[in-house]
Amino acid sequence: MPLSATQITLLLFAWGVYAGIHSLLASVAIKHRVAQRWPGAMRSYRLAFNALAALLLLPPLWLTFAFSGPLLWRWSGAWAWLANALAFAAIAAFGWTSRHYDMQSFTGLTQWRAREAVADEDAQLRISPLHRYVRHPWYFLGLVILWTRDMDAARLISALCITAYLWLGSLLEERKLLQIHGAAYARYRERVSGLVPFPGRTLSKAEAQALAECGKAGRDAGSLRKPGGGV
Repeated sequence: MPLSATQITLLLFAWGVYAGIHSLLASVAIKHRVAQRWPGAMRSYRLAFNALAALLLLPPLWLTFAFSGPLLWRWSGAWAWLANALAFAAIAAFGWTSRHYDMQSFTGLTQWRAREAVADEDAQLRISPLHRYVRHPWYFLGLVILWTRDMDAARLISALCITAYLWLGSLLEERKLLQIHGAAYARYRERVSGLVPFPGRTLSKAEAQALAECGKAGRDAGSLRKPGGGV
């Protein structure tokens, strides 16, 4: 039975609410406002942000499976083997590349345990092995898993919503990264593709190290220009 207009509207609304709240709470403006009004809360901001993001995912995911219906397409035969192999490789890549992230900081545990809040501006530009091929490797791996699954109408709508939000989220995230890392990130963005790797748009290990050093030098110079920075 095809999805009704009401079901489609509910799905789109649920994903829209998730995207709106998630983007709002991730914005630099909201973080600065919270820091000014409740400075002590910034220690737990990242931890609460991740917990809320997980909680907000439940309604659209529940609707996706509640509205499940006849499959629009199913991977079968050799295509099923290929789709599952790609999904398994993407899951394995998540685990492998997480070694190059500060997962304690990513989850918010480092900030929560710290005596003082750690600002985003204090982060260093790091280019992991997978970042040499695509600027947002976790988004790319998520898309591989997403689009190698069998699809019914509800899952297709959710897949399209997630894909659109990952694309939009990558643009918003890069605006913040440009503010933090400046010219180094701008050069990195020119060389490496955003969501999907493309031949020829990659960095060698030496080039990645040079860009990271350039970002560190720019960040250190910026800190010296701040009031109380020593100049």
